[in-house]
Amino acid sequence: MAPHGFALTRTRLSIRKDVGLLALRVGTGGVLFAHGAQKLFGWFGGHGLAGTGAAMEHMGYRPGRQSAIAAGAGEAGGGVLLALGLATPAAGAAAAGAMAGAVAVHAPAGFFAQSGGFEYPAFLGFVAAGIGLAGPGRFSVDHVTCHLLDRPWVVGLAFTGSAAAAAAVIGRRQAVARAAAADSATTGPEAAAPEAVQE
Repeated sequence: MAPHGFALTRTRLSIRKDVGLLALRVGTGGVLFAHGAQKLFGWFGGHGLAGTGAAMEHMGYRPGRQSAIAAGAGEAGGGVLLALGLATPAAGAAAAGAMAGAVAVHAPAGFFAQSGGFEYPAFLGFVAAGIGLAGPGRFSVDHVTCHLLDRPWVVGLAFTGSAAAAAAVIGRRQAVARAAAADSATTGPEAAAPEAVQE
């Protein structure tokens, strides 16, 4: 094959990859936005801040309202930015961090979603993280702005910060759960708590 043919093939493959990244970004970002909007605004049949905050309290994420805002912002904000391909590393890291919190809630039920496990939030988190690490492709705001917010240092900072924040939040939740278990052992079982918000 002539050099021109190789160049043409490489260009076509590059365009296919960029179109695939666009589809992945828009699809994943749209799902994340919808989940975040349920928590923040009560859209799409969601519980809004009041209901989500109460559920967060029950799940051990306290204070509940602030936890609901953080989770909703990570999902909705991260989803919008992923769909646009803007600040892609930060968007992917924020969404992955929010999903890590959801995984911690569902982990006791095992892996598969049909039994209430963490399959679904884990999948969303890994996809968001993968996009953040791989980059948004040429059909993105980051590409138009010469990747100003898609530098290697942004990748490192965003994922390090997200991992540290998620570890701290999940660790605090585990401490709350241990304290509640100890209190329950001395005072008896607690009254039934409100229904948790499904991720």
